[in-house]
Parts: sequence; C-alpha cells; structure tokens
Amino acid sequence: MKGMFKRIAMGVGTAAFIFCVVCVINDLAEGGQFTLDNYRMTKMGIGALVCGIGWGAPTVMYDKEGLSMPVKMLIHMGIGCLIYTIVAFSVGWLGTDTTLGQKLFIIAIQLVIAFAVWMGFHLHYVREARKMNDRIRRVRGSKEAEAEQYVVVDQSVDEEVRTWWDKSK
Repeated sequence: MKGMFKRIAMGVGTAAFIFCVVCVINDLAEGGQFTLDNYRMTKMGIGALVCGIGWGAPTVMYDKEGLSMPVKMLIHMGIGCLIYTIVAFSVGWLGTDTTLGQKLFIIAIQLVIAFAVWMGFHLHYVREARKMNDRIRRVRGSKEAEAEQYVVVDQSVDEEVRTWWDKSK
C-alpha cells in the first residue's frame, strides 16, 4: 500500500508540474491576459490530478515479473493515455471548436509526449539500477579480495603449524 501511495504521489506531482508549466506558457502566450471562467481552472486542476493518478497507479505493472517490458509499457501507456484523453475531452484541453483532424493530431502529440516522459523515467531507473549493480560488484569484489587474503593468511599459518609440528616430533 505504501508503494502504491508513493507511485500515485509521483504521478500526481509530475502531472501538477506539467500542468503548472503549461499554465505559465499559456499565460505568457496570452500576454498576461490568460483567463478562465466557469470554474475551468478548477476543473483543469482536478483533471491534472486525475491524470496523475491515472499515470501513477498503473506503474505497479513494472513489479510483475511474469510480464515482458513491452507488455508492461503497453498496459501503463494504455491506461494513462485513455484516462488523459477522457479527462482532456471532459475539461476542454482539446478545445470545443477543434475539428476531428485537429483532435487526432493533438492525441498523436499526447502519445509522443507521454512516450518521451516514460522514456525519461525509464532511462533514469535503468541508470540507477546500473549504479547499484556496479556498487554491488565493487563491494563483492573487495570482499572476495579480502577473503582471498584471509585464505592466504590461513594457509600460511597452517603451513607454519605443520612445520612446527613436524619439528617437535
């Protein structure tokens, strides 16, 4: 449960960050005249949180060992993109006056951005795993070298004891 909460919090945090950046970009593009009425900002903020949950919760797939990485990615991206698309239509991110072609183009852009964000996280975790594996190898290597030292010491002590024993006979 703690892991699921962490994943959802990570998804919500990422979604909130992206939402804030997009709001700032829109405000700058509108020359400081970006306004929303009829609780649209509230709806969009809640939509961003729902998207964060929709992207964060399915990451539990990556803990399943019986699934290949492409299947895990397909499940994660499928759920995330589906929730995002539903929210985007619901809160007006895709616009009410856009044509079908424009909506399909926006969805295609969404998929590209979603894949880019996923790839960024994937590469980050691959690098982290590589660092941990290298650290484990270094620790094991130093412990094996240390163990070899002890073996050599034990063998030399063993020979000294044998020599002493043979002389004392």
